[in-house]
Amino acid sequence: MSTMSTLFISHGAPDIILSDHPALDAMRNISAGMNRPRGIVIVSAHWTDNPVGITSGRSLPTIHDFGGFPDELYAVQYPANGSEALSDEVAQRLAQYDLEYKLHEERGLDHGAWIPLSIMYPEADIPVVQVSLPAASLKAVAQLGAALAPLRHTGVLIIGSGGSVHNLRALNVSGETESWVLEFEQWLLDAIEGRYFDRLITHASFPDIFHQAHPTIEHYAPLVFAWAAAGLEQPARRVHHSFSYGNLGMAMFEFGQAEIFKG
Repeated sequence: MSTMSTLFISHGAPDIILSDHPALDAMRNISAGMNRPRGIVIVSAHWTDNPVGITSGRSLPTIHDFGGFPDELYAVQYPANGSEALSDEVAQRLAQYDLEYKLHEERGLDHGAWIPLSIMYPEADIPVVQVSLPAASLKAVAQLGAALAPLRHTGVLIIGSGGSVHNLRALNVSGETESWVLEFEQWLLDAIEGRYFDRLITHASFPDIFHQAHPTIEHYAPLVFAWAAAGLEQPARRVHHSFSYGNLGMAMFEFGQAEIFKG
């Protein structure tokens, strides 16, 4: 069974799926360049819980957890199926790390999960399990990634879905990207290409603009998760780099095999 890379995907605003943004082609290229996974485990910026939550239902409802967008967006459905077996595998991995968890039979996929998956795997024919971010700290997020890392050696695709820069108060409808956004993206790229994982989880190492790029941590945390799930010594690279609404970072990273076509 093939070993999978792990991914960090910037999912953007919900209406990205109604657009022709280049990030959509990047997501399609990423999935096309990988072996077909036997299952997908995804962490999204839009589910933080304590203890860590694990979806366990056979069907996963499409959660439209946003407001103020066109009606056609609320009509979109992504009919993903869960997997009791994969949910159990996730639970067993967390138990081995002494991480508390709770199974959620009724919960579906929030937009941080179903939007990128609907672009990458539009047939919705691969079992999906969504796992919540832990509420404690970035170190707890890294521990969650490390706990789930063995799954990638069994054909499971592990994805962290968030945003490389996510400050909704700084969106620029004119499309211009400000210098502080570019500066933060470069810091992120340097840390990842240099394999300086500790810089990503140590507040003292954060640049001054960190909290401008991420006023809250939940869109940043999935990147930490994805890297930890690959193993910190594995190769890493950026596979896409663009912006939405001017200052919304859409960077995407691959950790592990680093064989995906660069889009």
